[in-house]
Amino acid sequence: MGVTYVEGDVTGPSGKRQNVKFLVDSGVTYSLLPKAVWKSIGLKPKRKLSFTLADGTTIERGVSEAFFVLPQGEAHTPVILGEGGDEALLGVVTLEILGLVFNPFDRTLHPMRMLLC
Repeated sequence: MGVTYVEGDVTGPSGKRQNVKFLVDSGVTYSLLPKAVWKSIGLKPKRKLSFTLADGTTIERGVSEAFFVLPQGEAHTPVILGEGGDEALLGVVTLEILGLVFNPFDRTLHPMRMLLC
C-alpha cells in the first residue's frame, strides 16, 4: 500500500497564504490543517464536531473554512483545525468540491464524472 501527497496553498480570511503538503486520504471526511498552518493563516473555529479515529476513539476538533489552491483546481472547503503533531490531510469533501476522485490503484487524482440528476 502506498501513500499519495499533493502540494498546494491554503489561504485564510486574512489573505495570508501558506504552502502545504497534504496526504491524500479518501477515508477522511474533511481536510485537516496542522495547528501551525491554520494559526499562521488566521483561521478560528466556527464550530466543534466529533470525529472517530481509525481505532474507534472519538475526539472533538474545531472546524473552519479555508481557500485551497491545488494543481487540479481551487475552492473554499471546510477544514478540521488540527493539534500538535497532526499531519495535513486532504479529505473526500475537499476532493468532491474540487470535482476530483482518488484512484487507489495508481494513487492519482482524476476529474470526477459529474452528474446532474
